[in-house]
Amino acid sequence: YIFQVIVLLLQLLVILAYQTILLINKKIKMQQKLQNTKNLVSDVFNKVYDKYDLMNNLMSFGVHKSWKKQLIYSMNPKSNKKLIDVACGTGDIAKLFIEATKSNSKVECVDPNKKMISLGKNKLKDYKNISWKIAPAEKLPFKDSQFDYYTISFGLRNTKNLNKSLSEAFRVLKKGGRFFCLEFSKINNDYLDFIYNNYSKLIPFIGELVVGEKKPYEYLVKSIKEFIDQDELISLMKKNKFKKCDYINLNGGIVALHSGWKI
Repeated sequence: YIFQVIVLLLQLLVILAYQTILLINKKIKMQQKLQNTKNLVSDVFNKVYDKYDLMNNLMSFGVHKSWKKQLIYSMNPKSNKKLIDVACGTGDIAKLFIEATKSNSKVECVDPNKKMISLGKNKLKDYKNISWKIAPAEKLPFKDSQFDYYTISFGLRNTKNLNKSLSEAFRVLKKGGRFFCLEFSKINNDYLDFIYNNYSKLIPFIGELVVGEKKPYEYLVKSIKEFIDQDELISLMKKNKFKKCDYINLNGGIVALHSGWKI
């Protein structure tokens, strides 16, 4: 009887060891996929940075401008405040913020892509209240509690680590500061979803025609499809200490505007 028990225990140990090995392998593969995605994102923007604004206009039929204006409208920024705009691209949000506050505020534009930053600097060279930093959302080069507003537009899904990015957003905000995320999301209308999904299939071909590159826009379509939904992002925000978290859908959920407070 004791021998049978020992054999059974050994069998259980083998099963547990096997499951542990499978779990470790799965984590390693996930980490490798994450790293590959990070490298791919960098490669994507290095290839298309000089046509970034043009492609945004073409792909969204110019509607991305109204989405960004909605962000600023929802923010209702006051003068003498500081904004950090992460994954800033060429500085659209910074420009709108400075204009909304009549040049009486400051903006730190942050992006991991050197070429994009260079393009933004040149585009907004007449805006003296804007500073530029090259850094990822997961590791912002600022002290705690520095900013009144944090924005990230169409960049959160490209970060290597969502939780780390949200944690950094919370860290650099002042108490009473507000977080805003403008991002592609999940459409809540079947007919619109059908139209949008079919239109999305054309985007890589538009990219190939205009930019000469198809793969970066295949990644774009895939990243949008695989990104978390509106409620899942709310949960992550709450997990990272944000309060009064909420969102509004724009154009039926093609894009969602999330916000939360550091209290």
